[in-house]
Amino acid sequence: MRDAHPELTVDLRRIVTRGDRHRNVALPEIGGKGLFTAELETALLDGSIDLAVHSAKDLPTTMPDGLTLAAVPVREDPRDALISRDRVGLSDLPDGAVVGTSSLRRQAQLRIHRPDLRFTVLRGNVDTRIRKVLDDGQCDATVLAMAGLRRVGLTDHVAEVLGFDVVLPAAGQGALALQARADDDRVAALLAPIHHPPSHLALTCERQVVSALEGGCQAPLGVTAWIEAGRLLCRALVAGPHGHPQVRALADGPPTDPEAVAHQLVGHLRDAGADAILAACRRQQDP
Repeated sequence: MRDAHPELTVDLRRIVTRGDRHRNVALPEIGGKGLFTAELETALLDGSIDLAVHSAKDLPTTMPDGLTLAAVPVREDPRDALISRDRVGLSDLPDGAVVGTSSLRRQAQLRIHRPDLRFTVLRGNVDTRIRKVLDDGQCDATVLAMAGLRRVGLTDHVAEVLGFDVVLPAAGQGALALQARADDDRVAALLAPIHHPPSHLALTCERQVVSALEGGCQAPLGVTAWIEAGRLLCRALVAGPHGHPQVRALADGPPTDPEAVAHQLVGHLRDAGADAILAACRRQQDP
C-alpha cells in the first residue's frame, strides 16, 4: 500500500482473534467459521478500521453484509513445505515419525504417501512451530505454507517443498485477501494499483469449490487453481481422514468464468463420491 501511495499515512492496528487466543487447540476442535476473521470484520463494520488484511485461506466463503473482498495482491507460492528435525524429505522420515499439524487436509494427504506417520497438534506462529520441531524436539516434522515461510524469510529451514501431486493446498493458500466496506469507494481506489486480477480469478474459483462442497477446516479438502496458456485450471482432492477413500478431479475453462470452472470441478468430484466422504468426515467430527 505504501509503495503504491507514498504520501499515504497508514495506521496499523493489531487485533487478536479467537483462533489466535486458542493456540494449543486443534482448529477443528474450536469449530465455527471466522476463527481468524470475525473480530476484524466487526472492526470494519463499526468503523474502527478501514481495511482488514487476511490470509485468504482463513476468510470464510460468505461474509457479513456490507463487506467485500476489495483486492487480492499477487499470490505467493501456494505449496506446502516439510520442515523436519533431520532435514530429510517425506519419504526419508523414520518409520512412525510424528508430524505436528492440526490440519486434517495435510494429515489425510500425508497418510496417502506415508500411512505409518503419526500426528500431533502443533500450533503457533511460524517461528514457534519451527522451534518446536528443530530445537525442542516435540515432533519429527511439521508442514507449513511456503508463502508464510517466504514472507518471514525462513525458507532455509525447508527440507522438501511438497508438490501438488503430494499435498494439494487449502483454498486461498499463498494469497492475501484485503477486505473493506462495500460502500467505501476511497479505499477501493487506493487498493486498485495492488490488485492482481489473475490471482483474484484463481482465488474466486477455489472459494466457489469450497462453498459448493461446504468444506472447511473440518474437511480434508485440497484445491488449487491457476492460469496457464490462457486457461483457468483447477485441481482438487477430497479424502477421508486417513487418506482413503479419496477422489481427485481437474477442470479447466476460460479465466473470465471461474464460477463455471468450479461448477465443472465440483460435478466431477460429486460423481466420484465426494459428498459421501465429506459427510463421513463431518460425522466423525461431531461431538
